[in-house]
Amino acid sequence: MPLEGELVRLREIRPGDEPLLASLRNNLATQAWPKALPPDYTEEMVRRRYLDRDYSFDRKDGFFAVEWKADDKAIGYAQYSGVEPRLRGWVGLAMTQPAWGTGASRDVMELLLRFCFEQLGLRVTMLGTHTGLPRMVGLAEKLGFKVAVRLRRSVWLGGEHHDGLVFDMLREEYYAARPDLVDRLPDPFG
Repeated sequence: MPLEGELVRLREIRPGDEPLLASLRNNLATQAWPKALPPDYTEEMVRRRYLDRDYSFDRKDGFFAVEWKADDKAIGYAQYSGVEPRLRGWVGLAMTQPAWGTGASRDVMELLLRFCFEQLGLRVTMLGTHTGLPRMVGLAEKLGFKVAVRLRRSVWLGGEHHDGLVFDMLREEYYAARPDLVDRLPDPFG
């Protein structure tokens, strides 16, 4: 069942999504870490990773295509990964450039955060980016993430060094910033 926001829908990866997902992985403007280099991610790699993966009830990650609700057009991907149950996990997204500045990325992140805190019961959600992606840095700050780690001059992109950033958000910070939501998970730490 897809996750629906105001503007976008997060749905399963389907055959036919491979060209978009490969192009986003190979676009240096949408990638946060230099580990994406060289930009050689193929459609076959997408197919093997997301469409052909083995079935398991013990998923530490989830990967979604992002599409506009208005016309079902795919515009990016979103994911949670590295989940340590009831403790922490990572979130991330990559969107096509026409979707930038439309509110779609914020809608995606709100869906991911709500899923991570309400469904996965995480205590901490983390996000990686770098200072060469000022839109992502601004979005993280607007959502309530805080810089937890700054790796100075650790990213080389476009002929310049940028600081790598790890943002995090605590469960109590998430709910404090969203008073319309109620945290139904008891605090195991008192």
